[in-house]
Amino acid sequence: MTSTSEPSSPGLAKRAVIHFKRAQSAFRNLGLVDTADFIIKSKFAPPKKDFVLNSRHAAFPLKCRAGSSDLDVFRQIYVHREYRCLDHIAPPSLIVDCGANVGFSAVYFLTRYPKAKLLAIEPDAGNHACLVENLKPFAARSESILAAVWPSSKEELVFAHFRDGREWSRSVREPEQGETGTVLAIDIPGIMARAGVERIPLLKIDIEGAEGPLFAENSEAWLGKVDNLVVELHGEECTRIFHEAIAPYNFEVSECEELTVCTRR
Repeated sequence: MTSTSEPSSPGLAKRAVIHFKRAQSAFRNLGLVDTADFIIKSKFAPPKKDFVLNSRHAAFPLKCRAGSSDLDVFRQIYVHREYRCLDHIAPPSLIVDCGANVGFSAVYFLTRYPKAKLLAIEPDAGNHACLVENLKPFAARSESILAAVWPSSKEELVFAHFRDGREWSRSVREPEQGETGTVLAIDIPGIMARAGVERIPLLKIDIEGAEGPLFAENSEAWLGKVDNLVVELHGEECTRIFHEAIAPYNFEVSECEELTVCTRR
């Protein structure tokens, strides 16, 4: 008599490999203790109590809001270290973080580049309040603006539903007839004037679809003054507009997962 066994499920094996690689990434970027802390808080954090998370890539503990998308943002930036795509650039003296959310990317940059100053722009008041808290240890090197990045500073905008509608998906649009704008708009030249600079060594843009209008209008006023650009593009139309906008400039373009990176040749 011969015995047979069920073949292993390819789907199960693939999931096991994915979980193993994620665990490897977490241990490498967080360390054992902080990985365990992240996993526990991901699974069992009280739904109404804020908490903190730590990473070797963040000089100080990071505030996370209970029941929000903050854990997902932390996972992207610190567990997967999505901004590793910038490891090759020269240390920037100034970083402009457009769509700073709660400050996780800002803290990552300020930790990695200890001589840099940073200007963070975030339109959502709740996100901005948490951003301010997370930037307090870097008060001497950072500033935040409660505003949305837009092609022009001459108007006020409204929030638009985008993706899952959670805190990490806050997007803006122009008001329709009968709507009153409630979100302050600021353009890149206005940001540069605020910082008192003529060039931006590192510009990060993750503004949930608003990069379409941003690169479609007036981008020629500032794109030539950016040395390194990292942007998350949302959808085919935004991608088309972006690549048409940067075509005249001497950028070397690469992609890393969800991010598009442009560096001066």
